[in-house]
Amino acid sequence: MTTRPAPRRTRLPRWAGAGAAVLLVLGAATACSSSADGDEAGAAGSGSAPGEPSGTVTVFAAASLTESFTTLGERFEEAHPGTEVTFSFGGSDSLAAGITGGAPADVFASASPGTMKIVTDAGDAAGAPAAFARNRLEIATPPGNPEDISSLKDLTGPDLKVVLCDEKVPCGAAARTALDAAGLELTPVSYEQDVRSALTKVRLKEADAALVYRTDVRAAGDKVEGVDFPEAAEAVNDYPITLLENAPNAVAAEAFIAYVRSGEGQRVLADAGFLTP
Repeated sequence: MTTRPAPRRTRLPRWAGAGAAVLLVLGAATACSSSADGDEAGAAGSGSAPGEPSGTVTVFAAASLTESFTTLGERFEEAHPGTEVTFSFGGSDSLAAGITGGAPADVFASASPGTMKIVTDAGDAAGAPAAFARNRLEIATPPGNPEDISSLKDLTGPDLKVVLCDEKVPCGAAARTALDAAGLELTPVSYEQDVRSALTKVRLKEADAALVYRTDVRAAGDKVEGVDFPEAAEAVNDYPITLLENAPNAVAAEAFIAYVRSGEGQRVLADAGFLTP
């Protein structure tokens, strides 16, 4: 019996009560541990020279990295035949909670140093994380910007339905920083657990605006419109990446991290709207 990772390119369910999901993952791993260990060892070693990446790499990555990391995973597999990169995308805080709770993964890419610190403080990072990208906020509106929003202050209008990320996740913390820089307070209609959920509210026209990353606005294409604002410069997030301490496939994980930080990786990230670290 071969244990397979989470479905390719799909989001890991949020750890609402991180322990429950982690127990499910660990229970499945325990149920067939002896078989899986043998299979994984064979996958890591068959047909490859020592030190060459092979087998499956499991990457936990912030939701805002979905498109760019999916592209990088595909190109990494092409460059290293015999490898497979699987992703769990979600809120950085939920992913960090899963890692510290024991969910098996090789790489963690966070949307902020603060959420990465959860993992490093728990001793679950192998070495010091490295910044590989930066991101800044934009106001997302429905196409055509029907409420004629042109500034952060416009979001405080009494009849405007605005969505923010929860302040525990990086996009929410960045929004709080930007609002503080502008000296503004607003009451959103909802707080979302990751940036993609906030953007979806605008795409479905359940909200008039949301504070999200400009990379998410770009990825949404013509389904939303982006409005830049000067206070975004006060809330730029660094994105760190690290090899995890108990990575099942450390050799391939290190190769994937190197690829993300390579010239090719940086070009893919720049095309998605990320800033250089």
